[in-house]
Amino acid sequence: MSRGDLLELLKASGALRFGTFTLASGKTSPYYVDIKKAITRPEILRAIGRGIAKYAHRADRIAGVELGAVPIAAVVALETGKPYVMVRKDRREHGTSKDYEGDLVAGDRLLFVEDVVTTGGTLLRAVERMRAAGADVTEVVAVVDREEGGKEALAAIGVTLRALVTSAELMQVAKSGTPTGSLP
Repeated sequence: MSRGDLLELLKASGALRFGTFTLASGKTSPYYVDIKKAITRPEILRAIGRGIAKYAHRADRIAGVELGAVPIAAVVALETGKPYVMVRKDRREHGTSKDYEGDLVAGDRLLFVEDVVTTGGTLLRAVERMRAAGADVTEVVAVVDREEGGKEALAAIGVTLRALVTSAELMQVAKSGTPTGSLP
C-alpha cells in the first residue's frame, strides 16, 4: 500500500477533523487527527500494521501505550509474529502495580508504536519507564507525526521517530484530494 493510499483511507474515515481541540500536550489546535476512529476499521488497521511491520525487523517485542497504540501494537504483532507489551500511561496503583502488561526480558529491544505524536510527552515517559524495566528502546514508529517537536524530544533521549505520514501530508490530501508518495 502506498503512502497516498493510506492518506486516502485516513481521509475517508474522517480521521482528520477541524474545529478547536485541546491535545494531550495541552496545546490548542485547529485540527485533530483521530487515529482511534480510523483504526476501528479493519482495512485501515491492517494497512497501518503492514506499514509499521517493515520497521520491526530489529525488535524483539512491539510496545504500545494505552489506549490508541494498543490495537496498533497488536496488529503489528500479528503481522510480524513478535509478542507485544501494553504500556500503561501511569503506573497502576492496585493489583500488580505494573507499568505494563506482557512479558519483558532485560535487554529486549522494543519497537514502540504510536497513533499520533505531537510533542512526544506521553512517549518520553513510557520509554523511560520501559528502559527502567530493562528494555532497550531506540525507535518509535507513529502513524502520524504532527511535526510539533516530538521527533526532537525523542531524539534528545536517543530515540528515532519515524512516521507513516505527517499531518502536513494529511492536510494536503484534505485540501487538494491528491495524495503523493509511497510508504517508507
